[in-house]
This record gives sequence, structure tokens and C-alpha cells, in this order.
Amino acid sequence: MGTLAVVAIGGNSLIRDQGHLTVEDQYRAVCETAFHIAGMTARGYGVVITHGNGPQVGFILRRSEIATYVAAMHRVPLVSCVADTQGSIGYQIQQAMDNEFRRRRLGSAAVTVITQVVVAAGDPAFQKPDKPIGSFCTQEEAVRIAKDNPDWIMVEDAGRGWRRVVPSPRPREIVEKDVIRDLAGAGYCVIAAGGGGVPVVRAADGTLTGVDAVIDKDLAASLLAAAVNADLLVISTAVPGVYLDYGRPGARLLPAANLAELKRYAAEGHFAAGSMLPKIQAVISFLENGGQRACITDPAALEEAVAGRAGTQLYP
Repeated sequence: MGTLAVVAIGGNSLIRDQGHLTVEDQYRAVCETAFHIAGMTARGYGVVITHGNGPQVGFILRRSEIATYVAAMHRVPLVSCVADTQGSIGYQIQQAMDNEFRRRRLGSAAVTVITQVVVAAGDPAFQKPDKPIGSFCTQEEAVRIAKDNPDWIMVEDAGRGWRRVVPSPRPREIVEKDVIRDLAGAGYCVIAAGGGGVPVVRAADGTLTGVDAVIDKDLAASLLAAAVNADLLVISTAVPGVYLDYGRPGARLLPAANLAELKRYAAEGHFAAGSMLPKIQAVISFLENGGQRACITDPAALEEAVAGRAGTQLYP
């Protein structure tokens, strides 16, 4: 295995628009992304893939709510929804990657690891939910949803619409890191820490217990990249790269930046919380912990960005 890359696929980038929300639509988007990731493998990269799950977790929770109202079925805890999406999205990515490997005669294979990520029980995020999940809606729809679900918190998300927010504690440890590292070292394409990982807290005796939260997948990807000693962190999202003054007149694509510049732009407020800011924070953490390079781009430009010719290139 040559250069090892952790590739983080955004949950929203697997859904093109409101007209393409089905499982079949998502699989087609997964296949397009898999085509480009397989191109990385063909060029000698070892790859660990992680993915977002914000819209998908929201869908599962909404189905659970409807089933409770209509058929008096039990509700599915948020932590179980996260695990469900690790399996369902991981299955799609695994199948798409294996099909691409077979088509290209690469002799590689993909495997999905259901991954737990340790968070602190006392993390202040549990008192201040701010992680968007589910699909976007209008303000009028948000008011109705909040009325039907009094324990849900709905907020406006970066000018794109209204979404539910849930606790998002900071990831502290990838429980299955040794397994993931060994599989990647053996040449497997590993899908891991999906949706940021299943959030768990560790008791004094080492016992793990799941908690209802969603870990930011980009921060988890950064932690995962450090745990497996990755050389490159790739964040695939719904936009071509990082923009300064995003959503304002004069917005411009940032082609490259070093660590000091990136910190300055973040301090100046160029990146929206719940949108680009967690990606920037993830890159900063990765570069500060020995990462050699990171890039942020959309799925279509993935191979070009890895080659340094597209997206936003970020360096120590």
C-alpha cells in the first residue's frame, strides 16, 4: 500500500436534491462517488472511507415517529438509527466499491466496520444541541414539525432551510481503530466510522454504553485519519471547494491555504457552523496532528482534487 487516504463522503452529497431522495437515488450517487474513489485505488492509494448520515438518520427518525403515531410501534433510539445508517450506507458503498474493483480488475475488496466512537458523558453539547439532521424544510414546515414533536429543536441552517438539531459531542476515541488499521494495512478498502461513529460513553470499568447523539463525521474522520496514520484527508461535500464569504456578494473559491491562513479565515467568520466550519476544524486538527495534506471538493472533482488540480488544497 502506498499513500493512505481517508475519504469522508457527506451525507448530503449522496442526495442530489429534493427530487432524488429514494434509496435507489442514493445508490446511484454512491456509485458515482465510488467510481472516483476506485480511481484513487488504481493510482496506488490505500483508502479508508467514512460517510455522513444527517439526512438518512432524519428519515429513519421520522419513519419511527410516524409508526409510533399510526401503529403504536416502539420508537427507535437515535443511537440505533446511527448504527442502522452505518450498515445501510456502508452496504451501498461496499457493494459499489467492489463492483468498481471488479470492473477495473484491481483485485481489491471493500469491507464495512460498524464503528463505535467514545464521547465524554459530560460534553456540553448534550446541553446545547446544534448538529443538523434530516431533510431541509421551510419555516412553516419547521413550525408544524416542532408542534408535532415538542422535544425536537428546529433551526435555520446556513441559509439553506430549516432542519432538526441534536447533540453533537466531540469524538475522543475510535474504539475499533486497531481493526481498521489492520484491515487497511492488509490492502482492504475499509468503510468505517460512518455517520461519525456510533456515540458511546466509557465507564470506569471500561464498559461501553450508547448515547443519543450524532457525532460530526468530519471531526470523526480527522480522528480516524490520525488513528490510522493517514497521509491525506479528503472531504467530499456538495460544493466544489471552500469559499470565502460564502453566501454573500463577492463569494470566491479558495484554491489553497496553509494552516495559519485557514485558522485566520475561520476566526474571521468565513465558515458557517453546522456546514463548512466543522470541515475546516477537522482539517486543522488533522494537519496539527501530522497530516501532510487535506483537500475539500465535490464528488465529481475527487480524482482531480487528490491530484492537486481541483477543489481546495490545504497544507500544514
